[in-house]
This record gives sequence, C-alpha cells and structure tokens, in this order.
Amino acid sequence: MTETRTLTLAEIEDIAFRALVAAGTSEANARPLAAATAATEADGVASHGLAYIPIYAEHVKCGKVDGKAEPLLSQPRPGVICADAATGFAHAAIDAGFEQLIPLARQQGVAALAIRNSYNCGVLGIHTARLAEAGLLAIGFTNAPASIAPSGGAKPVVGTNPFSIAAPGADGQPEILIDQSASTIAKSEVMKHAREGKAIPEGWALDADGNPTTDPNVGLKGSMAPSGGYKGVGIALLTEMMAAAMTGATLGTEASPFSGTAGGPPKTGQFFLAIDPGATSGGDFAARIEALATSIREQDGARLPGDGRKAKRAAALKEGVAVNAATLDRIQAITG
Repeated sequence: MTETRTLTLAEIEDIAFRALVAAGTSEANARPLAAATAATEADGVASHGLAYIPIYAEHVKCGKVDGKAEPLLSQPRPGVICADAATGFAHAAIDAGFEQLIPLARQQGVAALAIRNSYNCGVLGIHTARLAEAGLLAIGFTNAPASIAPSGGAKPVVGTNPFSIAAPGADGQPEILIDQSASTIAKSEVMKHAREGKAIPEGWALDADGNPTTDPNVGLKGSMAPSGGYKGVGIALLTEMMAAAMTGATLGTEASPFSGTAGGPPKTGQFFLAIDPGATSGGDFAARIEALATSIREQDGARLPGDGRKAKRAAALKEGVAVNAATLDRIQAITG
C-alpha cells in the first residue's frame, strides 16, 4: 500500500514554493506556480500537482525553463494582450496577462490573451476558473509537445492539447468547468504509471506502430490515444491553431518534451478568451447557466463537468490532502 501524508493546502503551497526557489526559481515566478500546485492537489489532480515539482526543479537546473524569466506584455490591438513568457513558467505570464485581460474584457465585452515562449501551464482549468470567478466566461487553450498521431497515422504531430471552458455562476464560483485534453487520458497519467511501475489500461496509449499497449513505457515511445478517435485529433488541431499558431508559439512537432532533460525550452503557448456575459446575454446569463446545470444535477447519477473537482476542493479545505510520501521525500531533498 502506498504511504501517504496529509498536508493542508498552505503546507502544499509552502513546500512547492521552497523547492522551486531552492532549484533556482525567482520568488515572483515560484509563488503563482506553487499556488497553482496547491489548487491542483485540492482538485484531486495529483498527476499535475506536487509530483511535478521535482520535474520543474530539474528543468530549471538544466535550462529547459528559465526560473528567473520576466514576461513581457504588449497590447497590439485594443482587445488583445500578448505576453512573451521569455521561456519561463507560464504561470507568471498568465498572472501578468490576467491583470490586464480582466478589466479589458469588462470594458470591451470580450478580450484575448495570447502567450508565447512559455513552459507547461499545468492544469488549464485552474486558470479559466480564475476568470470565471471574476464573472467572465473563459475559454482557454494550451499546446504541448507532439504525442498524438493523426487519424490513419502513427507518428505524433500534435500534443494532448487541453482546452477549458469555465462559466461563472451567481455565487461567484464557476458553475460549469470543462477541462479536458484531446487524448483519452492526460500524458502525465501515463508518465505517473511509468514512474510507479504500473500497467496502464488499454485505450490510453499506442505503441510506435499504432497498436494498443498496456505498457506505459511503450506508450510513451509511441503515441497517446486520441479521445473519440478522429474527433480527438480534431480537438488537438483546434488547440494547436489557437495556442501555437495564433500566439506565435512553437508547434508541438518542434517543441522539446515536458519530461526529461533533452532539448531546450519547449516554447509552447496558451490562448485565453474572456467574455463578459452582460454584454451578450441580455442580463440573464446566470439564470440560464443555473438552469442548464440543474437539468443535469437533477438526474440521478448524472455528472456535471467540474462538480467532482469542486467536491474534492471543499473536502481538501477541511481535511487536507493525502500526498504520496515518496513524492514528498523527493521534494524535501531539493530543499535540503
């Protein structure tokens, strides 16, 4: 049985922050990433939480990501903010971009944030949820190194490429939060199984010839299985167009891996659209969203996107989070 230790969210953020700084990340860059790590653990997405801190630290030390980068913002059009993350963590660029994006969307009704030359942004829904908490409908895209092959092919051309949509509710929290990758499962889950020496379910990944495999290491050398077949490939292409082509970021075929030390900075991208519902809905957006959500929640056994994370977050605030002890030991080794 895997040994765990229960930590509060504040403790998770603190240990992540200290490890990132010890690895060479500036405090300004470490703080938003540590906060997102705690939020990710609270939501129950452990594969993207503290388990990634040793990888982040390794990548700061080897130069895959510049831990001291300072994002550069510009406004080329009235409704568009661009952020060059300067090969640093995406989180600092997102924070800086949101400071301008939120008031701009409220002022104009709709605004966009395009981020280039960034590193892994973690769980995309963490970021779109922040926009929903500001009362905005948020749509986000982030591309990743190629790991999904096209329909009929076996060579990866696009990443798992998540997209997220967060709709604000009347209580100031996201009423609906869709956050999903274009693959059947996030690649980080396959990486987690490989680290732990566990087989993966059939349907998660394919070998180099495009055949199903239950060996995570074989899958990591092959490709990720797209969700819904060719429809998943279409979603990955949509995200690639939005997060890479539209931002000036590196295409997935050219980006270095988010794992290991090979290659330089991946220079991937993120794209966010923020829309003020008051500008388009006639004033009854919250009621419509609540009615939509209720039509799902009132059905026995039906699940609404985002409800699972919301329930885990509420529990985490009261009870803390059970964290893998081996992961904590690896992180403690970084901080000394």
